[in-house]
Amino acid sequence: MSVIQSKESITIQGISEPTVQQYFENLNASDYEKTVSLFAENGVMHPPFESGIVGRNAILSYLNKEAIDIKAYPREGTREISEDNITQIQVAGKAKTPWFSVNVSWLFILNENQQILDVKIKLLASPQELLSLQQ
Repeated sequence: MSVIQSKESITIQGISEPTVQQYFENLNASDYEKTVSLFAENGVMHPPFESGIVGRNAILSYLNKEAIDIKAYPREGTREISEDNITQIQVAGKAKTPWFSVNVSWLFILNENQQILDVKIKLLASPQELLSLQQ
């Protein structure tokens, strides 16, 4: 069971999308239930080195097991809206764990209701840097 921490306000240069800001604020506060409430019912999370995790319950289970003590520090982002009202938001920043810090990109796909349909989380590190994280 995670302990919910106080929420710090997140500012992402170039992005004012409340869903994305709340995602990072809730994640950093270890409030995983609020984090997954931002997803569509069958939303998908693609963490690094994992296949897609589908659905709120599965994402919640994953976060409760794997996201403990991870903090995300988004810096900047870009936003595009398609003709069918799907919003794509690319965010760059850092993720910190108790053991290491690494550059990360997040790609959010939001539906017309501003729910997360999909988020792809990609570590931006060289193969050597990734290998050194395993040791």
